[in-house]
Amino acid sequence: MFQDGFPNYLRDDVNKAVGLIPHKTYNNVTIEVSQDIIQYYQDNNVIRFPYRIYYIDNSDEVIDNLSVRQKMILHCIYSRCCDGFVRQKHLYSLLQMDYEDWAIPYIVKICDEYVLDILEMTYDILKEQDTERIKSFCLENIGSFCKSYNRMISYWNEHYRYRYKNFQQYTGRKLFRECFGYSKSIERKKV
Repeated sequence: MFQDGFPNYLRDDVNKAVGLIPHKTYNNVTIEVSQDIIQYYQDNNVIRFPYRIYYIDNSDEVIDNLSVRQKMILHCIYSRCCDGFVRQKHLYSLLQMDYEDWAIPYIVKICDEYVLDILEMTYDILKEQDTERIKSFCLENIGSFCKSYNRMISYWNEHYRYRYKNFQQYTGRKLFRECFGYSKSIERKKV
């Protein structure tokens, strides 16, 4: 189920990282991963991963036994966790690494969600970095990227409009425009 979220050459590393994920779920829910699948294209390959996972995070206990690449894989997987604090922790760790291109879909996807702390943290980190690789990925996935931008706007409208009355100042907008390369001309290209 997780192999499709990474390039084939990472198969052994994915197996090692996934093998360390406990089979215990939050609140003992009966599902381990959601049926909803996120799909992107990267370097002419289809990348697919679950929208949510429900496995308990015990990565602190096992992460020292992993290679840098395996840690990166684990951070990507847990960025899909049902617990927002866990998502944020793993995204933060991923953004502190010299992450590889295959991690970019996970970074972009988490930023169209409703947790403002994650958007603020991501923007604070990425605004200081060269994000051309992320912008290229977003251009390769214009349709999905534009949906993500619109989804981010809907969460602003529903949850954060009172705090950010001027959408131009909203962190999500700045993240998508400055770091991910969103513009009105991209909207026109998706057609």
